Amino acid sequence: MVLFGASGDLARRKVVPALYSLAAQDSLAERYALVGFARTSMSDQAFRDAAGEAARTIAEVGTVDEAKWREFAANLHYVTGDYNDPEAYRLLGRRLAELDGERRLGNNRLFYLATPPEVYPHVVKQLGRAALARPASPQSWTRIIIEKPFGRDLDSARELNRVVLSVFDESQVYRIDHYLGKDTVQNLLVLRFGNGIFEPLWNRNYVDHVQITAAETLGVERRAAFYENTGALRDMIQSHMLQLTSLVSLEPPASFDATAVRNEKIKILQSIRPFTEEMIAESVVRGQYAASQTAGREVVGYRQEPGVRPGSCTETFVAVRAMIDNWRWAGVPFYLRTGKRLAKRSTEILIQFKSAPHIVFRGRATEGNRLVLNIQPDEGISISFGAKKPGTELNIGMVNMDFSYRREFGGTSRNAYATLLNDCLRGDATLFDRADSVEAAWALVQPILRAWEACKGETIPSYPAGSWGPQEAHQLLERDGRRWYEP
Repeated sequence: MVLFGASGDLARRKVVPALYSLAAQDSLAERYALVGFARTSMSDQAFRDAAGEAARTIAEVGTVDEAKWREFAANLHYVTGDYNDPEAYRLLGRRLAELDGERRLGNNRLFYLATPPEVYPHVVKQLGRAALARPASPQSWTRIIIEKPFGRDLDSARELNRVVLSVFDESQVYRIDHYLGKDTVQNLLVLRFGNGIFEPLWNRNYVDHVQITAAETLGVERRAAFYENTGALRDMIQSHMLQLTSLVSLEPPASFDATAVRNEKIKILQSIRPFTEEMIAESVVRGQYAASQTAGREVVGYRQEPGVRPGSCTETFVAVRAMIDNWRWAGVPFYLRTGKRLAKRSTEILIQFKSAPHIVFRGRATEGNRLVLNIQPDEGISISFGAKKPGTELNIGMVNMDFSYRREFGGTSRNAYATLLNDCLRGDATLFDRADSVEAAWALVQPILRAWEACKGETIPSYPAGSWGPQEAHQLLERDGRRWYEP
C-alpha cells in the first residue's frame, strides 16, 4: 500500500491508525508493506515514530499493544518526493519492486490519496506515466482509493473522473466516504432486507417522512481555509447526506454485491426532484453560526474564527427538503440537515411512520411510530410505540425499544476507515462511490450552488452556537405540519 500525503493530518489521524487496527485484529495479509509518500523529508524510522505517536493519541484505536505495534511498524517505509515529479515516481516504483521481491507480495498494490484534492490529478497522471497504474500480471491487482471531496462542482467532478478513468479502469477506483463504513449504516440494509417485518412498511403507504441529521458541536477549528472554499453544502450534503438518502430509500438489489447495490443507489439520485429556483427558495435553508454561550463557555461566531473572511457568506448549516419521484416514495419528503456548532453531536436517520388510520382510543391519540438509526456517536437502533401507562385510567405514552452495538456486542464497533480499507483490500466496492453516482450527486446540488453564487450580497441567516440552527430551518418543517426530531 502506498499512502500519498503520509505526513499529513488525515494519514496520521485516520489511515495509519485504521491499518494498525486491522493488523492488530489479524485482518491484514500475512505479508504486506505500507509505503508513505510525501514532500516532507523523512526516514523510514522517523515515519514509524511519527505514526506510532499519532496512533497512541487516537481514541478509536484504544490502547496500543506495544508488541503488535512493533510488528506493524516493521512494515512501514517512506519515500520522499514531489507529487508532480516523474523522477520521484520512478524511485517509488523501484522501492515497490524491491519490497515485492523481498517479501513476495505478489505485485498487489493499493494507492491511497490522502493529499489535498488539488493534488489528485498530478498523482494519478504520474502513476500512469510511471506504468504503476495497471496490474503487473493477470494474477495481481492494483487499486486506488480517492478521498472526498471528489470535485467542488459538477464540472470539476467530471474533469477529475475523466483524468482518473484515463489512467485507471472504473473497477480499480474506490471513492471513499467514511460515513458508509459505520456499522449502523451497513446495518440499515440488513434491517430492511433481512427482516420480514420492516420492508413491507418501507414505502409511501406507511412512511410519513424521513429525517437525516448530521450535527456537530465543533466549529471550523483549524480548517477555516478549507471551509471557506467549501461550506456545508459541498462538504456534507453532496456526499454524506445524499449517500445516506440513497441507502435509506433504494430498491431491493438483486444481490448484495457492488454492482447491484450501486445500480440501485444511482437510480435514487436520478429520481430526486431537481432543484428549480422556486424549490430552492422554498425548500433549502442555509445558515451561519453566531457567537453565543454553549456548554458553559463563550464561543465566537463563524466570521470571528481565525482565517475566515470578514463578512463571509459561507454556510455552516444547510437544511433541505428533498422529494424522490418514484413509485415507492412519491409524496414522502426527505428532510436533510447538517451543521456545525449545533446543540449536540449526532448523526442519525429517522423514519417517521404515519399514525394509525383510525384512532380507537378517542382523545388519547399518540404520535406515529418512529424508527431511529443512531450512526454516531453511539451506534444503535431504536423504535418507538404507544403503550398504556400504569394506573386506572387509559393513558397512552410513547416508549422506546433500544438496540446498542456497544451493549449487545461489547466494546466498540470497528473504525469506519478500517472497515472500508478492509473492503478495498478484499476487492469489495459495495460501499464505495462510482463515477456516475458522484456526478449525479453534484448535478443535484449544482443549481443550489449557482443560486447562492448569484445572490452573494444577501444576508445569510444566523443561529446561536449551541442551538439547532436558524429559525428558517424549523419553519421548513412547520409549513408541512411537522417538526424536527431532536435527539
